[in-house]
Amino acid sequence: MIKIIIQIVFIIICIALTALVLLQEGKQAGLGAISGAAETYWGKNKGRSMEGKLVKITKWLAILFMVLSIVLNLNIF
Repeated sequence: MIKIIIQIVFIIICIALTALVLLQEGKQAGLGAISGAAETYWGKNKGRSMEGKLVKITKWLAILFMVLSIVLNLNIF
């Protein structure tokens, strides 16, 4: 029973992780990196923006994905 619940959570995390990665913008620096445009207000406060939140959520979901995949592979259930 526990293994089925963990597998369902794992599938939900897989779908959410895929959607979050697709929602994020590309990391192309372009010509803005040459002129120092990254040092603007948005460059310094990126963690507070929606893009920064998506990056943080993606990071935590990726960690949870790895942990659950290890747990499901241990065959302890």
